[in-house]
Amino acid sequence: MDVIAAAPGFRRRHAEVVGSTNVEAIEAARAGDPGRIWFTASRQMAGRGRRGRTWVSEGGNLYASVLLIDPCPPRRLGDLPMLCCVALADAVEAATGRLGWVSIKWPNDLLIEGAKISGILLESETMADGRLAVVAGFGVNCSHHPGSALYPTIDLAALGYRVAPDTMLSFLAAAMASRLDEWRAGEGFGAIRASWLKRCVGLGGPVTVRLPDREIEGIFRALDEDGQLLLETSSGTMTISAGDVFFDNASGRNKEST
Repeated sequence: MDVIAAAPGFRRRHAEVVGSTNVEAIEAARAGDPGRIWFTASRQMAGRGRRGRTWVSEGGNLYASVLLIDPCPPRRLGDLPMLCCVALADAVEAATGRLGWVSIKWPNDLLIEGAKISGILLESETMADGRLAVVAGFGVNCSHHPGSALYPTIDLAALGYRVAPDTMLSFLAAAMASRLDEWRAGEGFGAIRASWLKRCVGLGGPVTVRLPDREIEGIFRALDEDGQLLLETSSGTMTISAGDVFFDNASGRNKEST
């Protein structure tokens, strides 16, 4: 077990190979871990993305999950995807020295020059003793990226930046600690939301939102106070809490998911 110098109060547990860092974190919570601990791995054998997609996990990228115990009242849990996304954007920009370089595509995809650089997966579970465990998993393309994906992808090395996974973790852990302090268990969500909107792409323009059972075209009008997408369609405004967003009405049909 290591401490993280860049994020006082947080610990780290590293393994060369795991099934999934998110699973490692949840199992630690079940065993009674008090949280504020990062789980990292050089490779994952069963990495997952949103909606059960496989997350390609070759060596050289960052695979990290942070465990938080009772981080906020249950009604504020919906803030965390946005917080994690902003913190990761902070970390990537700090690691590369390119402030303002990273943009965000709803709900929590980071883009550089229009291509996806990372993935975020949040999961939660109520423990037998009533504690709420929240795990935020991050995958950052430091050295390579998948060649076949739902969206265009890129990695930092291909963009000319050599950032080791441990270096990226230090920046990410520091950024998460800072944003969690700013958030104050939901009381400071307004600042998080403002930072997210500052980086948002597609706002005010046409998008296609892919849901599990259908696709909907409309105008991305706004983000509500809970971080949900407000989509203006021909039949009225819809509030969407989860889905895949595509620009220029390109839904990505027939592409492989990663």
